[in-house]
Amino acid sequence: MHVSGGIHGDALPPAQPAEVKKTGPAMEMATAHPSSAARRDDQALARVFSAYTICSVAWLLFATFIGIVLAYKFGAPDFGSGAWLTFGRLRPIHTNATFYGWASIALVGLAYYIAVRSCRTTLYSTRLAWVGLWLFNLAAIAGTIALDLGYSAGDLEYREWPWPIRLIFLAALGVTAWNLVATVARRTTDDIYLSNWYTMGGVLWTCIIAIVAILPWYQYGLGQVSVSGFYMHNAVGMWFTPLALGMFYYALPKLLNRPIYSYALGVFAFWTNLVFYPIIGAHHFLFSPLPWWLQTTAIVFSVAMLVPVLGGSANFLLTMRGRFGELRHSYPLAFILVGVIGYLVGSTQGTVEAFRSLQAVWHLTNFTVGHSHLTMYGFVTFAIWGGVYALLPAATDKYPGQIGLALHFWPALVGSFIYVISLSIGGTIQGLDWVRELPFIQSVVDMQPFYVWRGVGGSLMFLSHFAFAWNVWRMTFGHSARPMALVAAAEEAA
Repeated sequence: MHVSGGIHGDALPPAQPAEVKKTGPAMEMATAHPSSAARRDDQALARVFSAYTICSVAWLLFATFIGIVLAYKFGAPDFGSGAWLTFGRLRPIHTNATFYGWASIALVGLAYYIAVRSCRTTLYSTRLAWVGLWLFNLAAIAGTIALDLGYSAGDLEYREWPWPIRLIFLAALGVTAWNLVATVARRTTDDIYLSNWYTMGGVLWTCIIAIVAILPWYQYGLGQVSVSGFYMHNAVGMWFTPLALGMFYYALPKLLNRPIYSYALGVFAFWTNLVFYPIIGAHHFLFSPLPWWLQTTAIVFSVAMLVPVLGGSANFLLTMRGRFGELRHSYPLAFILVGVIGYLVGSTQGTVEAFRSLQAVWHLTNFTVGHSHLTMYGFVTFAIWGGVYALLPAATDKYPGQIGLALHFWPALVGSFIYVISLSIGGTIQGLDWVRELPFIQSVVDMQPFYVWRGVGGSLMFLSHFAFAWNVWRMTFGHSARPMALVAAAEEAA
């Protein structure tokens, strides 16, 4: 198998009435006038894509509502004094619902659609796709209930769910990997497009991560610390990141109707990310009893991660070169651009944070909270939104309005900016207070105004998610209302 040097005509923008493979009149005729069986397959794929997106929206609203409650508790600690509203229970509910309810389900739905379209085939098993969706939701629901009842795996960040529930999530990953790889294997093209390398790599690698995180032999003492670093960092860098980047490689050329700037650079970024990323989780435990050589290796590989980050970001930005004016007319493109910038800035910030001199200031402060939201929100979440707005209308033939897109984009962008900047500044002040050995309460007092701004930013972000929910409703259950320009284009093509 080798990576495609082109996308076989699938870079046509969503505005086109049909995705035409430029290999001859016969194929064009077959694509422009699909058979009844092809229409049924398209409808089945659209239902799967829509269901994954709708479920992810529900989890996004739930997870960010919990985040708002947590932000409010910083200003009013006595609010919600019951055990089920304590910070220790709500915080893992927020993070796990964001990771495994919102982002995981949304990215899998996008990966299925991209695999089918780029491989010019049908989904290997619609039934498996539905089974995977049920398993993802079952794990997230059971995990949320268990955490709120006080049943958790303790201090294992991002894997607080009890291990039987993590087995359900692993089963969902296994079903997804099987279905996705089998879909790509039955492609009608000779090559495997670059997006599918990223999505298949992410799913397969995450299966390995989830298995390592469940095996009991390492979950004691320093072994548990090491595995925690391995899991928590790879959950972002080897699960969400490759699926989001795979979406970029498909949706960006499609929106711009031009090929990606460099396929060789995309392949290079894929393999260097695979080589450098898995070990860098140990940089979360600098100055810990972990072996010094392991900490130093994590720092070195964190610096090496600039190679795939800069390479991938340059590839996306150079693809957009000369076309940035289209941002005025394309909110999907604007969401993707913010995601690309979030990937570049957030990943570079992670490299800077890995140095011991800066960890001494920022470790355990709110700066790391701002950093995590810059990556999971500014990069991954904006990438998902851009992918949904670019691809879901092509599947359902239903479109959101410009006002709805604007009501989503601007509050989300401004809110996330306020959120990240306030916690970055406040977290730095907090860390410097500790370095100067001031009383701990002084750092709490100094953080108070930044907690207020955190709440302001978070509220704007949360409100924007209702606009996203409305837009998704219009793209799934709303009336089919093609813009007149698209109708004219379809008539001209016919």
